Amino acid sequence: MLPTLKKRRDFLRAARSGVKSVTDGVILQARPNADAEASADGIRVGFTVSRKVGNAVARNRARRRLRAAAEHVLAENAERGRDYVLIGRRQTVSRPFADLVRDLEKALHRTDAALSDAKAPPRRARDRA
Repeated sequence: MLPTLKKRRDFLRAARSGVKSVTDGVILQARPNADAEASADGIRVGFTVSRKVGNAVARNRARRRLRAAAEHVLAENAERGRDYVLIGRRQTVSRPFADLVRDLEKALHRTDAALSDAKAPPRRARDRA
């Protein structure tokens, strides 16, 4: 089981200072977190599904599906020392699970690449030639 984000401020930090990737089945926000090393795997995950997705039954189903996909994908592929927020979309409920996992893998690859590029030192003009 992955450690979860519980406080609203952690979700807001991911939205404000993180990187976002949008796919058909899920929106993934990621941000580096120095505090994450204290958790078991060094990553923390948050799940949120708005009322736009549907009634309580649909939102809970979307959240359960996101949790299952995160266990499948993030446990093996996530970068340590990061916070991830998975945001459910309308299609999260009806999308085939294999497609949802593929969407999450694609979003994870994009966000990790963007965060890795942000950590890299800026290239000088002569290095670009």
